[in-house]
Amino acid sequence: MFALLSHKLLSRNMENAKHFVLVHGTCHGAWCWYKLVALLRHAGHRVTALDLGGSGIHSNQIHEVTSIWDYVQPLMEFLGSIPEDEKVILVGHSYGGLPMSLAMEMFPQKISVAVFVTAYLPHYTFPPGVLIQEFLKRTPAESLLDCQFTFEQNNPENQLTSVLFGSQYMAAKLYKHCNPEDLELAKMLTRPSGMFLEDMNKEGLLTEAKFGSVTRVFVLCEEDEVMKEEFQRWMIENGPNAEVRLIREAGHMVMLTKPTELCQCLCEVAMKTP
Repeated sequence: MFALLSHKLLSRNMENAKHFVLVHGTCHGAWCWYKLVALLRHAGHRVTALDLGGSGIHSNQIHEVTSIWDYVQPLMEFLGSIPEDEKVILVGHSYGGLPMSLAMEMFPQKISVAVFVTAYLPHYTFPPGVLIQEFLKRTPAESLLDCQFTFEQNNPENQLTSVLFGSQYMAAKLYKHCNPEDLELAKMLTRPSGMFLEDMNKEGLLTEAKFGSVTRVFVLCEEDEVMKEEFQRWMIENGPNAEVRLIREAGHMVMLTKPTELCQCLCEVAMKTP
């Protein structure tokens, strides 16, 4: 895998090294980035892959993560610890685009560029939860196979509160393009994750002055059976301006199916970043 990286990336001057902060998607954790972490570090960059609240090996259980702010706390604490004169490149996958967007709003001065990898790309003119609702509208219930959902009790709207991906769904949709070993790893490590729809439907979470000021890149992934390409393109067309990059035949878990291509893409973004 390392041999496929260009000599230019491998011989990068350490003065140009960047710090990447990786934000995972629903039910996942920092573990899902393991191939990309190795490649980025081999290319001379610093990398931090975080577990969000109740995810990966984070100590909180799902019942202890009661709001989006509990969920994003590890990311916010990490960015808050970075010196004011340092900047990072934020990379979010899938649902991770929403926590990343809240971080862009909170710490725009610490983020040189935000990279949305087949991820929710909200606009500051409407609540981020609109994207979740649009995704659910476009996703037939039968396509969700054996995913497990919980709904808010004693609420007339019966709002979706959490999800856990089923093994059939992961094999047929999420990990369709992955090797069998990565699918089995995911079956062992995925955890239930909150959706936080009530929190994400609030007005004013994102503003043009802060979130809108951060440079954005969208990595569009072909053959994604979860975030369908037409939905990715709909977000790009209806979202704030973003440079678009394409990875072919990637599927949804591009960091596992096309790690070298994703690393190349991110290294090119880094080279263009002051």
